[in-house]
Amino acid sequence: MKKEIIINRTLEETKIAVLEDGRLFDLFIERRESGKILNDIYRAKVQNVVPALGAAFVDIGFGKSAYLDIDDIIEARGEKNIENVLKQSQDVMVQVYKEPINTKGPKVTTDISLPGRLLVYMPLGNGNIGVSRNIESKEESERLKSIISDCKQDIAGGVIARTEAEGVTEADIKNEIISLTRLWESIIKKFNAAKNVCCVYKDHGVVFQTIRDYLSDDVRSVHIDSKKEFKDTLEYVKNISPSFRDRIVLYNGKLPIFKAYKIEEEVKKTNSNKVKLSSGGCLIIQEAESLCAIDVNSGKFTVKSSQEDTAYITNLEAAQEIARQLRLRNIGGIVVIDFIDMRKSSNKQKLLDRLREATKGDKAKIKIWPITSLGLIEMSRERKRESLSSLLGDTCPLCKGVGKILSKETIFIRICDEIDRLIAGGYNGKIKIKLNPDVIDYFRDRKIRLKELFKIDFDIKPATNILCNDYQLVFE
Repeated sequence: MKKEIIINRTLEETKIAVLEDGRLFDLFIERRESGKILNDIYRAKVQNVVPALGAAFVDIGFGKSAYLDIDDIIEARGEKNIENVLKQSQDVMVQVYKEPINTKGPKVTTDISLPGRLLVYMPLGNGNIGVSRNIESKEESERLKSIISDCKQDIAGGVIARTEAEGVTEADIKNEIISLTRLWESIIKKFNAAKNVCCVYKDHGVVFQTIRDYLSDDVRSVHIDSKKEFKDTLEYVKNISPSFRDRIVLYNGKLPIFKAYKIEEEVKKTNSNKVKLSSGGCLIIQEAESLCAIDVNSGKFTVKSSQEDTAYITNLEAAQEIARQLRLRNIGGIVVIDFIDMRKSSNKQKLLDRLREATKGDKAKIKIWPITSLGLIEMSRERKRESLSSLLGDTCPLCKGVGKILSKETIFIRICDEIDRLIAGGYNGKIKIKLNPDVIDYFRDRKIRLKELFKIDFDIKPATNILCNDYQLVFE
């Protein structure tokens, strides 16, 4: 699989698309006003300790209090009572591992981790050495553990070798360990020197972070449409991985870069909860704050052999597309998938295997449970930042986020009820009904019905200033 990274820089935001074989799989957006605080490290102050929650709220200078759970306090391992670990007004070093979502503030931890391109250094860890599960070779895994063990004999904390460390020389690994330990020393100095709540380490922006996490042998090229961003990225790549510098390309096309690569079209499709499958089936994706339900429909697609084969083929295609949509839309939390019912247990197992295989390329932590007795697959996906729909959209002022507005029939019935109450109170004059132009034809078709019901004259008028699920009655 060949990957491409497309970077679009404008005055107000930076957008990064990761393409796999020409298809959009990941989209990262950083905006000037909203900013990014994920992985940032702060000198924080404990505002309130809540034993009933087993958590504390801390001030990181963000505006919203950050949530610190007892399980995220490295000094509290084995301790059940948080009040024995933290006190009000205490200064602590914390790192953001989940950005604020909707009304919820950020979540933080005292278990600091510093990611590099090859390694993740956890200076306060227990000293363990780990290797990415994506490195399947036992020999390579043991080689990396041996190199890291030799390099960190005089260094406290734990180290994890990332997938990008596979096949890398001992010298490169040693240099990164040195770099990460120096970074930690500078963070400690800033923390000790600070007197108030403040940020002591700002993680890379979205461009450098994506380059650090995604640039590898299977990335064919990185296209950037900003000369300044291109120059900065090229310098960054020269420092962290000089062998990849020829893959950084300045885009000079006439069309906007996202339009040239047809990314804009894909992003627009994420506004819909319906995703078409090439077979003719479709997915219906319904997002809530902490849960997402996905329904798989076969649509017009059928296989002549049997209904079981139709369900099996559609489900396999759906599993592949669901894995892509979860990444693209950045859906986190609990995900419940209602696949098309299948009878054969062998087909159910193949579907489960396909979904697990399809999600392997996702950098978020994913857990998939076996198919339930109701034929559902339940899974969880790590949520670190808000979903794409939350970032790009606001709650609809008409439906208040439920996805529905009043039907024309409902508005008609409400108007009839209100007029009935007026006439019962003695009113017998003419009534003017003002409506949004989108619903006025429905009422004009029922003007005779209104006159039959109430025996008075009605004047039905369009009004562009009235919302489509509202109305106004004028008494003359």
